[in-house]
Amino acid sequence: MKMKIILKQDYSQLGEEGDIKEVAAGYARNYLIPRGIASAHTVHALNELHKRQHIIARKKEEKAKEARSHKEKLEAENLVFHFAAGEKGRLFGAVTSATIAEELAKKGINMERRFIDVPNHSIKEVGNYEVKIRLYAGEIATLRVTVENTNLSNSEEETNK
Repeated sequence: MKMKIILKQDYSQLGEEGDIKEVAAGYARNYLIPRGIASAHTVHALNELHKRQHIIARKKEEKAKEARSHKEKLEAENLVFHFAAGEKGRLFGAVTSATIAEELAKKGINMERRFIDVPNHSIKEVGNYEVKIRLYAGEIATLRVTVENTNLSNSEEETNK
């Protein structure tokens, strides 16, 4: 059995504040409504939503503006990872969305790893890659990632000495 709800706040699994969704009745009654995430779709709740519509629209515009600034920052970045690799460039490990999220956090850009789309779910070879990062309202940033072989750079340094 389904039930219509109105989201009172952003909830990543369902949508944004003000969205009207249809979910399982038990999920709404036992989880979303008691936690204040949503309210039942009633005439009173709809009237409240209409009163708050301009506030919600302003919040969405701020989020979109923030997403555009994040996109500019991310596309200006070039993350470089140093991993040990074999002779053919195969890494002894992998660069994953969690690895990229950690590196971005060190640079002051906080991104949830679930929004980072790494090609083939992980990078396992030395090279240059483009990683897509999903931002607010369908914005997608392209982050350049370079994976270098630490073994190669160490042996090059020894050769140059």
